[in-house]
Amino acid sequence: MAKPIPPRPAPVVLHDPRRLDPDEEIVHRSHLTDDELAQVVGVLDAMHRWREAERAMSEESQRYMKLGETDMRALRLLIAAQRQEAVVTPGDLAAHLGVSTASVTKLLDRLEKGGHIRRRPHPTDRRRLAIEVTARTRRAARESVGRSHARRFDVVAALSAEQRAVVAGFFDDLAATADPEGERRHR
Repeated sequence: MAKPIPPRPAPVVLHDPRRLDPDEEIVHRSHLTDDELAQVVGVLDAMHRWREAERAMSEESQRYMKLGETDMRALRLLIAAQRQEAVVTPGDLAAHLGVSTASVTKLLDRLEKGGHIRRRPHPTDRRRLAIEVTARTRRAARESVGRSHARRFDVVAALSAEQRAVVAGFFDDLAATADPEGERRHR
């Protein structure tokens, strides 16, 4: 006789304070109706789905280009700068990435060895270097990352001006929550 299949455990709830904080020790929600609370949880769940989709896309882009997250951040800046005809130095890159110039030197060595960047003399300061992305890497980035950015742009462009203002304000408020010392913006 076949063994019975054990029941699957209930899915773990990640965003519902009714389950995660039933005594309202952290999340105060008594001022919300059940419908309002369900909507808030729905927004948090949607944000989680977006973060997971963004993470998966980022990982796929990194695999496609055979690069790490910091390498991709560096290339993103370099590609944007090149499109705007701006010169990026190793020091600029270190500041953007929040790492030491020694770390940037290793990063640039790795990217140059992989055929992603070239170091050139700075156009106005012979003591400095300018970094540029190779055409091959620009094409690969356009195929892996650029197309998904275009789809996101289309989603935002389809919103009304009022909706875009609400969404931008929401993300600004959300960004402020990442700073433990920051004050929440109130509208």
